[in-house]
Amino acid sequence: MEDKQKTILFEQTPIPKAVVIMSVPTIISSLVMVIYNLADTYFVGMVNDPVQNAAVALAAPVLLAFNAVNNLFGIGSSSMMSRALGRKDYDTVYRSSAFGFYCSLISGGAFSLFFTIFRQPLLAILGSDAGTATATGAYLHWTVTCGAIPAILNVVLAYLVRAEGSSLHASIGTMSGCLLNIVLDPIFILPWGLHMGAAGAGLATFLSNCAACLYFFILLYVKRGKTYVCVKPSMFRPDQALVASICGVGIPASIQNLLNVTGMTVLNNFTSVYGSDAVAAMGIAQKINMVPMYIAMGLSQGLMPLISYNYASGDTRRMKKAVTFSAGISISFLALITACYYGGSRFFISLFMKNESIVRYGSRFLHGLCLALPFLCMDFLAVGVFQACGMGRKSLVFAILRKIVLEIPALYILNGLFPLYGLAFAQFAAEVVLALAATIVLLRMFRQLERNREKRKEGAAYGETAASGR
Repeated sequence: MEDKQKTILFEQTPIPKAVVIMSVPTIISSLVMVIYNLADTYFVGMVNDPVQNAAVALAAPVLLAFNAVNNLFGIGSSSMMSRALGRKDYDTVYRSSAFGFYCSLISGGAFSLFFTIFRQPLLAILGSDAGTATATGAYLHWTVTCGAIPAILNVVLAYLVRAEGSSLHASIGTMSGCLLNIVLDPIFILPWGLHMGAAGAGLATFLSNCAACLYFFILLYVKRGKTYVCVKPSMFRPDQALVASICGVGIPASIQNLLNVTGMTVLNNFTSVYGSDAVAAMGIAQKINMVPMYIAMGLSQGLMPLISYNYASGDTRRMKKAVTFSAGISISFLALITACYYGGSRFFISLFMKNESIVRYGSRFLHGLCLALPFLCMDFLAVGVFQACGMGRKSLVFAILRKIVLEIPALYILNGLFPLYGLAFAQFAAEVVLALAATIVLLRMFRQLERNREKRKEGAAYGETAASGR
């Protein structure tokens, strides 16, 4: 099956329009996702109990760990799908999507079981104490024990749907769950509703993820015979080449997220020494900073199918234009957001909690966190390009550089030099170095691809000359 509309989008549509079609729905869904993450913090904050707010912040690394599975089977399978589409290898497209679907289903079940068995030691590792353990455990009961499968499955399905060029449908599916969560949060969390606090936020998240999965299942049923996304058990036929190609991209992407979880856990443990006010303030500042971060991430994720397709089909000039166009927009936008956050930090923190101690802490934290934003987009773009092209090793090197070599050591050093407040500047220190490295690596990569393209042209011209001479 060949969908000519999608072929035109990948091969012929002008780059600005193609980037808009692929990235804008992904960016919007990313924004809605951030708003729904902020909704948990906002409505829990309205209870005016720092312990409940700290519980949501302490649970964040576990929810981030879901992204390790999402990236392994979502990014890995979707990259393989888009590259196979570029080669017109439709059997591989179907088998890649089936592999991603069933492996994410199995992994979600394993995740839920593991957390349920090792609940108490995991809560201690997350940095919870006698005061926050009950609330953190209640939140994680709904989001992990009950909700791991739908939380992972709906994200992976969005990746698979986006891989075939259906970015709008992927975003609608993601947004449907997020919007439901925003509606349910106040009902489950606040005193005028069920007054469940952090546990209510977890229950709302669980139900919203189930709703998103339902949307994708209905979509695949309606589009049966017209979609490259295949969930038939008969197509779950992984062979060595398929698994190696998917895991070659997915495992580095998964490790990248596990390192993010490690970094956040280290940060939470450093912050928790200074009390629940500091933990709550850091959680609020991080979530506010996630809004522009998710925009940059949405741009890079939306761009991936376009990059994958043109890389596999050999159109490296179109691929380069897409990356440079996206980089210019992203850097300009994030620089503007940084200025707004830095100047209005107290205002943004006070939107979530009126506690003066938390506002004071959070304002200083946001100053440090927002400075990394303009540099972060180059890091995200570079990693997105590597994942789209199947260059898993390069994305893994960047992940190790970001957390192990740069950010985690910076947390130790800056906390020693500037206790507590230095923690917020660790990401900035890491991203300045990574942005420079990303720019150099991408420029070299594009020069190499252009040279390879010219060699192929010369080889083809030589073959034609030799054939005409005969």
